[in-house]
Amino acid sequence: MFLISPFFLCTFVPEYKTVTIFVFSHKTKQKMKNFFVKSHGLGNDYIVLNSDEINFPLTEKNIRLICDVHFGIGSDGILLKIPSAKADFGLRIFNPDGSEAEKSGNGLRIFSKYLYDYLYTNKSKVFTIETAGGIVTSEVLEQKARKASLIKVDMGKAIFQSSLIPVAAETEECFDYPLEVDGKTFRINCVSVGNPHCVIITDRLDMDELMQYGPLLEKHPFFPNRINVQFAKVLSPSEVEILIWERGAGYTLASGSSSCAVAAAVIKKGLTSRDLIIKMQGGNLKVSINEDWDVRMSGEVKEISYGYISDELLNELEVK
Repeated sequence: MFLISPFFLCTFVPEYKTVTIFVFSHKTKQKMKNFFVKSHGLGNDYIVLNSDEINFPLTEKNIRLICDVHFGIGSDGILLKIPSAKADFGLRIFNPDGSEAEKSGNGLRIFSKYLYDYLYTNKSKVFTIETAGGIVTSEVLEQKARKASLIKVDMGKAIFQSSLIPVAAETEECFDYPLEVDGKTFRINCVSVGNPHCVIITDRLDMDELMQYGPLLEKHPFFPNRINVQFAKVLSPSEVEILIWERGAGYTLASGSSSCAVAAAVIKKGLTSRDLIIKMQGGNLKVSINEDWDVRMSGEVKEISYGYISDELLNELEVK
């Protein structure tokens, strides 16, 4: 008996000169240990794992190794399916540096696709997900070849109160707030959409500026839980272009929660309408925010690969 691919098992019987091939449907692979799916939302990629199906802990060391593009699978983070007593599903979100995030817009869409494609939802197109940043509702808007392709997520409310973001501002809200970083003063606008964000509105997007000041802003003592950073340029009342430095991940091609935070900031400042296209290097997202500051985001997701973590990589993982 020998394996010729992850889902084809051959048995050769010499005396009868026969070969038997067993084909395992992709719909059954979630039943096997250490199965993973890797997908991306506009170039922001995540590995999805099921807590019931892995035999190793997600320690900081293990997360770093699995997310490493050279020594592991490579990704912008890990999404872990866990049980929930409050929603249909539970989700923990890990950054590639091993830290844990409260919420991720792209991560939620990727996780929703995983739940739908691998029949955890029984093909229900609307379901709830519990995250550390609150419970969200996800809806599959479109599918291709019976797989989810366009997903909308109700991200909850945008929060502007300084103490709840949190930021160390003396004012009730942190808008147009001057913050000095390495000799340069930025006018920052801070908001939480389940995780903290610092939005800097500018007339010119500069990648060098993002790469220089993004990490300094992320870890500035003004932000007790660190922060996600966006430089945003308003193109029209319905379009905003952004560059993103993501907490725990660094420069990122796209971010769902960053898009929602930027939308909340520019709407609050009266610069745009409430229905926006957020343009990123990885692609575009639609974000709508009503007068009660309920945030809804929709965008595409695509699966990249699936498989099993090899024994050789498992042997390098930390055991607890």
